[in-house]
Amino acid sequence: MFKRAQPQPATPAPSVERITSVLGNGIIWNGKIHGAGGVRIEGTFEGEIAIKGILVVGETGRVNCADLRANTVIVAGIVKGNITAEKLEIRATGRVWGDVTVVAFASEEGAFLRGQVKMEEKVELNLGSTDMPAQISPLPDQASQPENTLSK
Repeated sequence: MFKRAQPQPATPAPSVERITSVLGNGIIWNGKIHGAGGVRIEGTFEGEIAIKGILVVGETGRVNCADLRANTVIVAGIVKGNITAEKLEIRATGRVWGDVTVVAFASEEGAFLRGQVKMEEKVELNLGSTDMPAQISPLPDQASQPENTLSK
């Protein structure tokens, strides 16, 4: 009748997404961001983004990306391009031009979205099976090519 309660096994806390890489204010970057981890963009980025983790576009951040893919996207700056994510949050200072496909969507008063919102029960991010940390790589351009030198 008076039984001692069995202790419940400790359940692990849910993993907290954290920022592991930052593209700072004043930095302009053309390239790719791929991998796993959290990325915060406070500068200007143009290229491809496909990360398993969180992407935060800060208030000073500007992103121009044809197709941005990440598990969680928080926009407080400007994003031009389509977003595919499990969760998208547009803050009051956030501006998005493009279509979004998400499982969960939230926006604060004052947020801006010009495009269509498509909510699904599950989204395919096609991020691959990478467990590598997020990598930021430049796109090849003429600046990285060796300069031609005049012969004497």
